[in-house]
Amino acid sequence: MAKIAPSILAADYSALGEETKKICSKGIDYLHIDVMDGVFVPNISFGPDVMKSLLGFASVPFDVHLMITEPVRYTDRFVTDNTEFITVHYEACSDLEATIKTIKEHGVKAGVSIKPGTAPEVLDSYLKDIDMILVMTVEPGFGGQKFMEDQVYKLDYYRRKREELGLSFEIEVDGGVGSSNAHIVREAGADIIVAGSAVFRAEDMEAEIKAICG
Repeated sequence: MAKIAPSILAADYSALGEETKKICSKGIDYLHIDVMDGVFVPNISFGPDVMKSLLGFASVPFDVHLMITEPVRYTDRFVTDNTEFITVHYEACSDLEATIKTIKEHGVKAGVSIKPGTAPEVLDSYLKDIDMILVMTVEPGFGGQKFMEDQVYKLDYYRRKREELGLSFEIEVDGGVGSSNAHIVREAGADIIVAGSAVFRAEDMEAEIKAICG
């Protein structure tokens, strides 16, 4: 059974606190916070103040996904007692090792994500320092995109690497995953599944969440 991290990118922003409270009551594991800067990705979402405004509504840890250029400049602003993961993009960091180190110095787990066009091997030299790898199965920047099944092999790649090296990092997947295709990523090795539209727009949220987790 996989864990689930619904993305608030698909929530109703006019009632974000209540949306957060509602989704947290449905048996989720993390709340996925998608942060976009309009530079690394062609979209802008929200920043740390919006995330912190959810602290009184969230009953699960934050899983923060920074889709921003040189995220090391801002990682400290996303650190709260409720922040479990801060994930940055390999492609957005000029010094990934230093960025990972900075995140961990704040007492937060460090995740690294790769875009669809990036080969999984680029993270091989960082695996011992990473707490989570996030495989994107859409181009980052917008919710509601179609699942790219040709990216699933990366999940299996990291699962095999984890076994070979005796490591314990988590494997997360984000992009176009719902109850109809979640079995594909679970079987390939996903430990945590990010879902936005599939969950927030479901007629029965709880049933959709259970179906995604397997």
